[in-house]
Amino acid sequence: MNHLLIFGLGFSGTAIAAQARAAGFSVSATTRSGAPACIPFDAAAPVILRATHILTTAAPDAAGDPVLARYGAEIAASGARWFGYLSSTVVYGNRDGGWVDEDTPPAPTQERGARRVAAEQAWAALAGKAAVDLFRLAGIYGPGRSAFDDLRTGRARQTIKPGHQFGRIHRDDIARAVVAAMRQNPPPGRRVFNLSDDEPSESAAVIREAAALLGMSPPPAVPFEQAAASMSPMARGFWAENRKVACTKTKAALSLAWRYPTYREGLRAILAEEAADRPVE
Repeated sequence: MNHLLIFGLGFSGTAIAAQARAAGFSVSATTRSGAPACIPFDAAAPVILRATHILTTAAPDAAGDPVLARYGAEIAASGARWFGYLSSTVVYGNRDGGWVDEDTPPAPTQERGARRVAAEQAWAALAGKAAVDLFRLAGIYGPGRSAFDDLRTGRARQTIKPGHQFGRIHRDDIARAVVAAMRQNPPPGRRVFNLSDDEPSESAAVIREAAALLGMSPPPAVPFEQAAASMSPMARGFWAENRKVACTKTKAALSLAWRYPTYREGLRAILAEEAADRPVE
């Protein structure tokens, strides 16, 4: 049986695990928090030996990729035939609103983008012995992590910066893409997939749509120059870059259409899921 080991059973990892099980994979996963039914990160060596597929969702830090730093030798010696790495579209850097696709060379303009590129290269070094799929993710959202949550808690801001558009990807479409790639059983080599929806949009448009669906007024519109004064360094870094990410080649290679091609379908699906999960009084 195919056995998938996921390093990092977080927001995306949990959805991928569920999709993989539905596709017939057995699944193990690590966490640093000691979540029930998971493997402690420092006790993963025996599972690496029997994994046919290994996926990491862990972000790199100043010391590099944490999974390879801890288990590089074991992973290189393993019999796994597929490795997946959840990266980020931050590797493309600032394109002044221009388009990038899967063949666009990375050109990071921030430290976190440079770290992602280094981590991608480290995983890609395994491509001589196994398939290595690099998934470059746009802004991740889904149930419990969307504009609805920001609006309900009063954290939402309608920041106005004309022309600043970016893509998003629903958690469930991430899972579908990763499992589709695994099921192709690709030969050794490196592939790049862009996971981003079909309509790059301004942040304020998403906030307004979410507010309308909740039947509430959106927060006041604030010019970016004014909002930037109270932003964290990471938030300012996000707004400093402007690119649109194409994924036509990814969808063709994986024979997929996004279940949520824009934020509109994604937001409506989140509301429907919340309603289904709400206890009947």
